[in-house]
Amino acid sequence: MEILILLGVGLVAGYFSGLIGIGGGVIIVPLLVYLLNFNQKTAQGTTLFMFLFPIGILGTYNYYKAGFIDFKTAGIIAVTFIVGSYFGGKTLVQIDTKLIKQIFGGIIVLIGIKMLLGK
Repeated sequence: MEILILLGVGLVAGYFSGLIGIGGGVIIVPLLVYLLNFNQKTAQGTTLFMFLFPIGILGTYNYYKAGFIDFKTAGIIAVTFIVGSYFGGKTLVQIDTKLIKQIFGGIIVLIGIKMLLGK
């Protein structure tokens, strides 16, 4: 079941990354915390490791030294993130810019409310 959740997280994050330019911090970190009960540091470290070679190698090193990376999780999400971002990008070019801004704003607000009012 965990593998299916991780595959879904990668697809959803990749899709929204391609669609409205969000993914790692806004989608993956909260999903790892709420769906798989990761602690915040491990969720952030795992997500950063997923982006290791493109952007986060120095930051990831600090998370690695502190033991806050789940390598299996990061690898699975990274693979499906690629697929999701392709389809998110395809969807983006077909949607009005104003609607994309509204979707982005709504997602940020909903996640913010959940994080502020949740456990």
